[in-house]
Amino acid sequence: MDSIYLSKNSPLCARLSAGGAIEACFSIQRKEVKNAIAVIRPPGHHAEYDQAMGFCFFNNVPIAARACQKEFGDDCRKILILDWDVHHGNGVQQAFYDDPNVLYISLHVHQGGKFYPAGDYGDHLHCGTGAGLGKNVNIPWKTAGMTDADYVYAFQQIVMPIAQDFAPDMVIVSAGFDAAEGDMLGKCHVSPAGYAHMTHMLMSLADGKVAVCLEGGYNLRSIAISALSVTRTLMGEPPERLTNTEPTSSGFDTVQLVLRQQAKYWPCLLPNDPSQHLKNLKGERLHDIIREWQAKTLFDNFEMSNLFIARSKLSKSFENQVLATSNYYEERPLLVIFHDPPEVIGVPDPRTHKLELHNTWLTDMVKTYVEWAVKQGLAVIDANVPKYLTEVEDTKEYEEADKLEMRAKEAFQLASYLWENYIEVNEASHVFIMGVGTAYASIVNLLKANAWNTADTDVERCRDRITKIYSFISDQDAMHSYKSATDDFLDRWYRDISMIFVAENHFIWEKAKTKAPSKRWGTLVQSPHSEIQEMLSYHKDRVEESMLELTEDWRARRISSASADELAQSPMKSPVSKLPPLGNFALTSPRGRTKATSPLKA
Repeated sequence: MDSIYLSKNSPLCARLSAGGAIEACFSIQRKEVKNAIAVIRPPGHHAEYDQAMGFCFFNNVPIAARACQKEFGDDCRKILILDWDVHHGNGVQQAFYDDPNVLYISLHVHQGGKFYPAGDYGDHLHCGTGAGLGKNVNIPWKTAGMTDADYVYAFQQIVMPIAQDFAPDMVIVSAGFDAAEGDMLGKCHVSPAGYAHMTHMLMSLADGKVAVCLEGGYNLRSIAISALSVTRTLMGEPPERLTNTEPTSSGFDTVQLVLRQQAKYWPCLLPNDPSQHLKNLKGERLHDIIREWQAKTLFDNFEMSNLFIARSKLSKSFENQVLATSNYYEERPLLVIFHDPPEVIGVPDPRTHKLELHNTWLTDMVKTYVEWAVKQGLAVIDANVPKYLTEVEDTKEYEEADKLEMRAKEAFQLASYLWENYIEVNEASHVFIMGVGTAYASIVNLLKANAWNTADTDVERCRDRITKIYSFISDQDAMHSYKSATDDFLDRWYRDISMIFVAENHFIWEKAKTKAPSKRWGTLVQSPHSEIQEMLSYHKDRVEESMLELTEDWRARRISSASADELAQSPMKSPVSKLPPLGNFALTSPRGRTKATSPLKA
């Protein structure tokens, strides 16, 4: 069956294990001991009311909890079950899902439902039902590799505030030690000191009445030293010092995700969920408002207006998404920018956690590139790639940014439409394409999709039209390679045509220490910065110099043409009146070079 192995002694062992959990809890309630650890096998937290699974026959901790409630009544009515086993305790959750008197909190590796027991039952959205709504708290790690700092951070932000608000009469720990350092199945890195600190925090609840019941674990040494550290803490020894106190980015994200969900049921958690309040006040998402303001500003300053983009679905985020100067179709250099939304930096009120407008700033260095290009006479198409597409009927709830795959797909469709309808077919003398942040992926995908002419000739469509590609990639953005399975020279073209600014601490520079980056990544430039806005500011002069150099011939022709027009429109009494004075003078060539001539003769 599902990880179940039987011998003739299995029923007896299973009953002894459940009985051991009961006796440990009873001993505490009878005040025979202050707290206890039950070293029992087989474990229990996967066993459901009608099914044995995951090495578990009877669910030891729920059985002990129910026995205590029945035996001691109001003295042991409210029970906290804290499960730090690396797997989700599906059986415990099932047993108390609608029970208001049992608070179940589980910290476990989830991996989007791929980790045992597979499925979404252990995700952050399962919070209980009926009278038990809010009494089920899942903290589902997105990846393995969680550390002491991740677990302690989750305790500080979620476990202890909720537990203190719940005020249990007793704490029972489903103490699997398969998240311990050295356990090859759990692949996490919780140290004995980490388990000791969690135990120490739990001992501040329920007058110190804590029963620790052994669950999983697959490395005997890891189990032994971790359980010993927990036992010493229960006996009053202080925990050892933690060596790592900074949670991983994945751990931080998971804790914040659970905080937002559980804040609906626990007022002690901040920030509280504002969705219903926002619905009543007709709130709008700020990223759409900012883009609307940008559109107005760009129109007022540079007469940039909306380009029509055909859509298969509706979203407020598509309004003002693509803006262009009125001369985008003329025979002049064209700068096309695909960029993420601008960044907002704010300092929340330390008491209410609210962001006040006077303590919030918008940073948008892309605007300075647009301003410079317009002053130089370039045409500009500005394409904003939103991180989230606002639904027509907005729920007003917190939303994660759309998944990178979805954003890349949307950005590619946008880039393809712009290329086919506005870029490839116009009269631009030069085409510069700039990608900022994750929007950079749309450029590479566009190049790959437009590799060959529809006439099946050996002429690359993008190679004919694009003059230069500039991209800015932060330390959080993925790199995208450009390589063709049929053309060995395509990556060389991409290297020659591109200037890719990459954050100083991007993972690609680690690889570059032992091996030079491949041509398929383009021409890489290591930036001394990691934030996109700082990178845009720091490298602005270099990008501008590059575009000026590449458009030198066009600017020379423009100056020459302007001079000719001025000469033709000026009133002239005689041809001689416009000649330079006698002596040496210079003629300007189309590229701006000068050459000396001989003196004029009468």
